Amino acid sequence: MAARDLFHSVVKVALQKENWIITDDPLKVEVGGAKFEIDLGAERLLAAERAGIKIAVEIKTFLSDSPITDYHAALGQFLNYRLALELSDSDRHLYLAIPIVVHEAFFQREFLQISVERYQIHCIVYDPAKEVIVKWIS
Repeated sequence: MAARDLFHSVVKVALQKENWIITDDPLKVEVGGAKFEIDLGAERLLAAERAGIKIAVEIKTFLSDSPITDYHAALGQFLNYRLALELSDSDRHLYLAIPIVVHEAFFQREFLQISVERYQIHCIVYDPAKEVIVKWIS
């Protein structure tokens, strides 16, 4: 099993506060001879429809000396995970979870804005101190 991100439990608690049921920790996906472990799988039931929304969440902290290097690694992981989910569990939507300070300081840069839009990266912005989700970006 891969090492857990520093804020793994924070994001898990934040999702649970928003009535998400954690179904997988980690979410294991095997497709085309490749095995992946996405940090979390979660589901929320919609009472009106009796159907659920399923998500997968990859959690990142961006704590190294080079946030752009962290972003390159996160983007590659995100794109591979999204492809694996498209092939094996197409009803599940992938999100990249990032701390609010990273979102405010780093993800507001023009290049990052263009990249997030171009690669259609869905994000969950979380506050690690309060263990809450601040913003969903789809």
